[in-house]
This record gives sequence, structure tokens and C-alpha cells, in this order.
Amino acid sequence: MNVMRWKRGEQWRIARLAIGNVLTAFMLFLGGAAQAADTTPLSTDLPDLSAIRARIYSGEYEKAAKALLELTETVRHADLYNLLGYANRKLERYQESARWYKEALLFDATHRPALEYQGELFIALGDFKSAQKNLEVLRLLCHPAGCEELAKLEEALARAVAPKS
Repeated sequence: MNVMRWKRGEQWRIARLAIGNVLTAFMLFLGGAAQAADTTPLSTDLPDLSAIRARIYSGEYEKAAKALLELTETVRHADLYNLLGYANRKLERYQESARWYKEALLFDATHRPALEYQGELFIALGDFKSAQKNLEVLRLLCHPAGCEELAKLEEALARAVAPKS
């Protein structure tokens, strides 16, 4: 019994290492890191973003982007960069959006919302191959039960590649 438990634990450890290697390769493929692959920048504490999130939810993307951009002067955090990418994507500032998603993933290569939203950016740009790569990373991260980000990106990709009637 203990041997079987050890084998399952060892298999899981090996699978997690493989996922880490895939994510590192993915980040290098995207060119998101100007630093060495083993160097992760340090995040700072994230302030309360509820007021900015409320602006985003109400469609005030310009005001949200401005407030988020101001925060980048003192705060370094994947959630902040992800929201900045989202607001810019909604404003159709795709190049700026791409920059902030890359920054979010540099700080946290497993940041599921950034992977989903970056995938949606790729769809908006017609880069379905890159969106599919984000989908594959989310499948690894969300295995076995799945997650909301995986489901949303799958749905967005399916809608985008479905034949128009």
C-alpha cells in the first residue's frame, strides 16, 4: 500500500516538474522574459483593486487603464498587469495589451486569468495557433477537474473558428 502511495506521489511530482518545464518553454517561446529563465521578478503587495475592477465591470476601461497604469509606478504584481492588459484589450489597444499580459506571465507563468485573456487577445488578432497554445497550457494547469479560465478560452476559440452562417 505504501509503495503504491509513493508511486502515485512520485508520478505527481514528475508530472508537476513536466508542467513547469512546459510552462518555462512556453514563456521562452513567447519571448516574455528578458531575464534568465530561472530568475522570477519579485512581486510587491497588491493594493485593493475593487474600485478599479468596478470601473472595468461597468465598461469604464479608459479610467481603469489610467488608474492601473499609475499603480505600475509603485506596484509590481501579475494581477495588476493582467487587468491592465484586459482594459487595453477592451480599448482595442492590442499591442499595449500584449505587453501587459507578457508582464503578468513573467511575474507568474501559471496565472490562469492572464493566460485566458492573452488567448482572447490572440483570437482578436486572428492568431488561433497561439490561442490554442494558451489553451494547452491551461489544460495542464487545470487538470484534472478543469477551471473557469479553460472553459472560457475553449468557448471563445470555438466561437472564433466556427463557420459563420
